[in-house]
Amino acid sequence: MKSADITKFFGFLAMSLILFVPVMSHADDPLALPSLLPVSDTDKQPTLEESDVSRFTNSIALINEFYVKPIEEKVLLENAIKGIVAGLDSHSEYLDAAAYKTSLLESSGEFSAIGIEVTSEYDVLKVISPIDDTPAAKAGILSGDYIVAINSKLVSNMTKDEAVEQIHGKKDGTINLTILRKGEDKPLSFTLKHGTVHAASVKSKMLDNGFGYLRISQFQKSTPELMISAIKTLQADPNGKLKGLVLDLRNNPGGLVESAVKVVNAFLDSANLHNYKKEIVYTEGNIPNLQYEAKANSTDILNGMPIIVLMNQGTASAAEIVAGALQDYHRATIVGLNSFGKASVQSIIPLDNTRALKLTTALYYTPAGRQIQKEGLRPDVLVENLKVITTNADFSAMGSIREYELKNRLVGRNADSKKSVMSEDFTDLAQQDFQLYQALKMLQVVSAAGNKTLVKN
Repeated sequence: MKSADITKFFGFLAMSLILFVPVMSHADDPLALPSLLPVSDTDKQPTLEESDVSRFTNSIALINEFYVKPIEEKVLLENAIKGIVAGLDSHSEYLDAAAYKTSLLESSGEFSAIGIEVTSEYDVLKVISPIDDTPAAKAGILSGDYIVAINSKLVSNMTKDEAVEQIHGKKDGTINLTILRKGEDKPLSFTLKHGTVHAASVKSKMLDNGFGYLRISQFQKSTPELMISAIKTLQADPNGKLKGLVLDLRNNPGGLVESAVKVVNAFLDSANLHNYKKEIVYTEGNIPNLQYEAKANSTDILNGMPIIVLMNQGTASAAEIVAGALQDYHRATIVGLNSFGKASVQSIIPLDNTRALKLTTALYYTPAGRQIQKEGLRPDVLVENLKVITTNADFSAMGSIREYELKNRLVGRNADSKKSVMSEDFTDLAQQDFQLYQALKMLQVVSAAGNKTLVKN
């Protein structure tokens, strides 16, 4: 292709990109957003001058003519798109055929990978969170880890797309990650094996004497139905009537926004909501017909039972929607650490059948109008994930300050005064998961007092 032909082709391409917007699809962090029509000249005037287009097309022509080795125009075009998107923000990206296929599989809950959600920071990859029951989680990779090298190649010398592609790798292959972790003097090395990940997004169990535990590791299409089924199983538990629920959203990197909305909706009684126009979440962006809001329209599956939501620095995106909405409506007490602070909506926009753009199209807000982006959510009760190293004496001292064991404790109308709230020794739980141990204690106190949360309306 001659230089003049290249200039003409890419000039037409650049103007086409300005004047037309493709149809929106189901998003990955996703909203089902309405379709867009081509943007007319009267709606949005192009801001590029002829010199800007010439600089772009001349660069392509010069690379084609003078670069040390021949490069196909198709490769140049792909690289140009990647460069455009990479300069927007850390969450927007160009999805080639492999990446697009992976994104579709991830939202369905089955994919070949090691099971981590990452973002770009300081020219390396920061782990938002490892996904439960995946090679990354089992190997001990943590939220907040920085991946500085992949198979001994520096991440700083790769684009984000290249680094993510390296992480996804090939099925049944292995990958070595070099990680920097706060508090560690030396880099850590992890060798993991890829595999088909079957990510079970919902797990549940009865913790103690009618107090249930529900873990949501990410928001997939099936998550709301699985959650409702799990709650009904807890409610039917023969060992005790369900009195309250710990909802664990720690290290939940997000997922489908519609699923998160349905989860919140299941815990709200819309007939008794009088604030915030019954909104669960809403977005604001530059394109009016892309604005989204979801409102509560259901009844509370728990009928007002108290909820403690656990979150930490790995709680992100759609998981922050759930925590933020339940916090604004005082439906739950939020316990743990500040959340990650990813409050942007990424929409997948197909370019053809095999490639797409993943673009940040809006910021989402809690019902009370709080912007979560960068700041994150603050818990109602700050609880560090401490490591409890116990002897019998240590734990007895720790246990002696529990409210329900005090001689003149306050007893709520629903409390059973004949026995302790704790039905067994929870030393193991405190050692294994201190935040969950504290959440259970708080849940029991709230339940005994006959309240929904520890926070006053």
